[in-house]
Amino acid sequence: AHAADLCDQAMQSAAQGSLAATVPAGWLDHLRVKMLYFRADAHARKAMDCLANSQYGEEVARLQAAHECCGQIAEVVAADQRWAKQLRPAVAEMARAQAELVGSNRRRAEHDNDVIYLDPVPSAAALAEIVPYQMARPEVPEMVENPGKFLGGDELGPPLFRGLVPFVIHQAASLYEDRKDQLVAKELVAALDELTADCESVLNSLNLPHSLEAIQKPVGLPPSILVGADEIRSEGGFIGIKRLMDSALAANAAGAALLAAAEQALDAEAAEDQRVRHGAAADSMRARRVESAELTVAFRAEAAKYRDVLARARESDATIKAQVDTWAQFFSVLGSPRDEIERQVPQTTSNPITDPHHSQIVARLQQFMGEIAAMRRERQRSVDKLRRVAAEDDITPSLNEEMQRLAAQSATPILQFELHQFEDLFAQHLDRYMTWRTYIDEERLAQGELLDSVREANQAFIVARSSHPLLQQREKALTNLESAIKRYREASFNLHDGSRFYASLEAELAKLRRGCEDFAMARHLDALELMG
Repeated sequence: AHAADLCDQAMQSAAQGSLAATVPAGWLDHLRVKMLYFRADAHARKAMDCLANSQYGEEVARLQAAHECCGQIAEVVAADQRWAKQLRPAVAEMARAQAELVGSNRRRAEHDNDVIYLDPVPSAAALAEIVPYQMARPEVPEMVENPGKFLGGDELGPPLFRGLVPFVIHQAASLYEDRKDQLVAKELVAALDELTADCESVLNSLNLPHSLEAIQKPVGLPPSILVGADEIRSEGGFIGIKRLMDSALAANAAGAALLAAAEQALDAEAAEDQRVRHGAAADSMRARRVESAELTVAFRAEAAKYRDVLARARESDATIKAQVDTWAQFFSVLGSPRDEIERQVPQTTSNPITDPHHSQIVARLQQFMGEIAAMRRERQRSVDKLRRVAAEDDITPSLNEEMQRLAAQSATPILQFELHQFEDLFAQHLDRYMTWRTYIDEERLAQGELLDSVREANQAFIVARSSHPLLQQREKALTNLESAIKRYREASFNLHDGSRFYASLEAELAKLRRGCEDFAMARHLDALELMG
């Protein structure tokens, strides 16, 4: 009886109030069947008590009430199976089994009472109400009723959203990261890289350190030239670069041929279109045929675009070819064996500068070059440290503290944070990088003074070596080889890049040619049909 009451309360709650629009209709039928089932079961069990207490008339009345509930269940199940079909088969089978049992017991009780006991059968309204027996009392666990008391303990653990921060904090952190990257990468690191590039440019203009290497190593070749020569030999030397050059020129010619074939197909189709129209009546299908020029606008525009691409590529190839031809002799030398390269460079058996005063000049220049090398190494370490500091700079904790401070100062519990409220915090964090500006200024001043000393020492070095023609010849030869290695690397990179470019371009031009030829063939068949 208590289960039936609970199902009835659930059905009433689902059919009325705010839940009425959200609870599916099938749930209501299910709850109604459950309520009637438990009510019939309560009457049937009460009938068993009546039989045990020799209350035969009430037994019959209880079974009749249970039979009526089973009949109502049968009506709900029949309607559901005819229309909605939302009740599970197990529920229908449960109701059918209960109806059979109740019906069997009702027929037995009525027969026994009519034949043997002759006990008056009370009406359904006269039956005493079955008192529900509450087997379990619902109690809300304290952990559910007051969950905050258990947060942070073993029962519920730490709050799930303790680390959740407002979206404005993420926006502010992202904005700070952008400004920090702008300051570090675009200003500080860029300024240091510019100083290094300026230093390299000045040393190249003074032909350093190549002029010193000619004295430090009067025989043999400097390591930089040996490494460059090995690299050039591995790529085939002058023959290898020439093969790449010829391949680029051939690829350009092949692309031009594909483009010419595409345009030739369009021109042939246009000429055939004119022949189809020639002599045709004004109202004929031949005269009303769409003109070729109107249909080939896209093809012509694409062909013009690729013509410009090929022209620019030819200009680039011509520039690279001129560079290769200019340095061909040096490329051939660098592609030779090491002993052959050494024979091409003037050699001296010992240091040609033997004058003590001149030796002091060379030593002084070497000292300055060593200081420049040390300065550049230290600068690179500083750049790495700056990047490491920037990567570890996380402003999020400070943003959370600032947000809590602003919340504590607010007079209303409804808070709305804006990005401009964190500008002071941004400035405070970015001020930490201002010491790097001072470091850059100091580096610029120190480098300028050191380069001035290098220029002065190099001028004295030039005077000292002017009386040694062989030394000057060796220095010039080494400089030319160094320059040739750079030119070879540039040409090799450009030609390999051009090879990838031409491969992609050839595929696009082949696609254009197929499109033009397919279009021309389709128009040709159409022309044959019109001409009969």
